[in-house]
Amino acid sequence: MGESNNFSAVSVNVGEVVTGKVERIMPYGAFVRLATGQKAMIHISELSRSYVKKVEDVLQVDQEVRAKVIKIDEKGRIDLSIKQLEAHSAPRPQDGDDFEKKLSNFLKASEQKIADLNSKSEGKKGDKRRGKR
Repeated sequence: MGESNNFSAVSVNVGEVVTGKVERIMPYGAFVRLATGQKAMIHISELSRSYVKKVEDVLQVDQEVRAKVIKIDEKGRIDLSIKQLEAHSAPRPQDGDDFEKKLSNFLKASEQKIADLNSKSEGKKGDKRRGKR
């Protein structure tokens, strides 16, 4: 009897890597039964570093998964992340910086192009009106 009590008292902690089996898939994520017997959820945004359109593109019911515990709320609900394991196993710390720089440069260039187009189109409209008179 003591062993079964210990099993039910087994819990997980934030930061731990756990294994479990996918029990149910919803549009927003997947519910997983951990090896400890506890239920956990992996939100669709935590499935992969890549864009995920549908949970079923990444996970299937009854699939065994390995994930990191990222949050346990006051009600004891466990949130998992597969994405953080991917990021941990293949760290690329400068990717974020490079992306931010590229995005910033793109936005600056786009704003300049839009401003140029607007000034050209205003100039052409003015010329056409003058030519028709």
